Order: sequence, then structure tokens, then C-alpha cells
Amino acid sequence: MSKVAIVTGANQGLGFALTKGLANRLTADDFVYLTARSEERGRAALQSLGKTRAQVEFAQLDVTDPGSVTELATHLKAQHGGVDIVASNAAARITKDRPQSEQVQAFIATNNHGSRAMYGALADLLRPNARYVMVASSFGQLRNLPPHLHPLFDTDAMSLDDIEASMDRYVNAMEAGTAEKEGWPGWINIPSKIGQVATARIAARDLARIRPNGGILINAVCPGLLDTEASRPWFDSMENAMSPDEGAAPIIDLLLAPANASQPSGQLVRFGRVLPWM
Repeated sequence: MSKVAIVTGANQGLGFALTKGLANRLTADDFVYLTARSEERGRAALQSLGKTRAQVEFAQLDVTDPGSVTELATHLKAQHGGVDIVASNAAARITKDRPQSEQVQAFIATNNHGSRAMYGALADLLRPNARYVMVASSFGQLRNLPPHLHPLFDTDAMSLDDIEASMDRYVNAMEAGTAEKEGWPGWINIPSKIGQVATARIAARDLARIRPNGGILINAVCPGLLDTEASRPWFDSMENAMSPDEGAAPIIDLLLAPANASQPSGQLVRFGRVLPWM
């Protein structure tokens, strides 16, 4: 059976590299969906891919729009009946020239609520031995939050909706100016990444219970420091940064793990190694 892969936020940076890498490692019978919010940029990215082994198609997708997410899931079900590989990579940017309290809502809406919406729409479409990654970072380790906030991300007991509520609580605190007093980190990327990793952990936990013999592996991944337009403004030097293609390679290895692989699952993975949650 042909494999079906989807990459969100795929018109540039890591998403484009993931699309390109998958398209050149899968077979001619397989499909890779390059998705982007902007149709113009997405189709330009598709054109720039050139010739690939697998078939690559563009699909417009805004992960913050429930209708857009549902439309894509409906298309995938109708055309292919299921999905084998998902790289949930869509992410909003933050800039230094505006207060983070003014950017937090849109950031969380894309990176967290968008990731959750994508999983909710695709969970029932995941075929046996599917591989699903949510792109996060090493900032997503719970130990990066003070202990009194840890109960907001209790992945052993909480649901996916509970994590969504925790992220909304954080957004409200940022916009109300109380986040620092409550102990939240000053950089909104840290709570966001923790929320993403928590979502991946709970999704893996729940799916293992619902489909114990499905062989499906869900993880969060840290690509490391990449030289991209999104990361350059935040670092004085990119001397030690990898290219998007270099960062994509170990993630693609995880997405193409053989059917008999049983681990890792529900973990934060960087360069093929599991990072501790705590």
C-alpha cells in the first residue's frame, strides 16, 4: 500500500526540508503533502522542490482554522483512506520589536492549539504503524518550569483538553500582566514548547490504550539550533547552527522507523536520543 505523509508549515525552513527529505526517501508510489497557510508561498515551495522520488502535492492549510483542518482531513480520507506519516511543524513567529504579551495569543493559537487540532483531526486516520511527530524543542522539558506549575502539565493524569486549558491560563496571565508573578518564564517559547511536548505525551498515552496493537508511535522532536529566518534574530551568532536539511535528517529517520519499532513513544527526541521530561 502507498504511504501518505503530511508536513505542516512546509513552505520554508525545517518544514520544507522535511518535505524534501521525505519525498526523496519514500517511493514513487507514495504521496507527500506540502502544506502551508499561504497558497502562493506553498505552491512556490512545491515548484522549487524539483523532481522527487515520491509524489508531492500542495494542500492549503491554516492550523488555526478548524474548517481548514477539517477540509484537509476529509480530503485525505477520501483520497487515501488514511495517513502514515505526520510532521506537525506549523509555527508562528515572535519578534523582539513587540511585547510578548501582544504576541502570545497568536503564538499559542498556532503552536499549541493548532498542533492539538491537527492531531484531533488526523488521529482516526492514522494507519497501523503510523509515525507522528510534533516539532518542539529542548525548552519543552517540564523541568524548565518552576515546580509549583508542574501540576498544569501532569501528563499521567490530564487530558488533551486539560493541556489546552493550561495554555489558555498562561495566555490570560501574560495578557493580564500577572505571568511573572505567577512564576511563568519570561520567554513565551518555553511554556509553548512544554505544552507541545505534553500534548505529544498524552496523545501517545491515549492512543496506546485505544489501539494497543496499532504500532503507532507519537513523539515530540527537538531539531536543535537551525539557521532559519525565524531563529536568526534571537541569536548573536549562527556559527554552530545546522542547516534545515541537517536538522531534518534525524527527524525523518524517526518518521521512517520500521514497522517493528516500539520505541520511542510519547517522548521528546533530539538527534535520535530521548530527552528527560523532568
